[in-house]
Amino acid sequence: MKTDVMTFKIETELKENFKAVAARNDRPAAQVIRELMREYVSKNREPNALTLETMRKSEIGEDLHTAKDINDLYKQLGI
Repeated sequence: MKTDVMTFKIETELKENFKAVAARNDRPAAQVIRELMREYVSKNREPNALTLETMRKSEIGEDLHTAKDINDLYKQLGI
């Protein structure tokens, strides 16, 4: 796995607090930062083609479905 180095500015107090919390949890600060970065990327990925198409249809009111309540929604989804 190829690695790289990032350099960034951070408030001293935030850095020290972060390192202290990571140490209390027996975790290297760099590992925690990598995990936070992976989580951020995962949550903010670009939608795939199907999702983009569904969003487009929703915006123009095409191919919409309704449910009376949560039970009806689950039934329609086969859950």
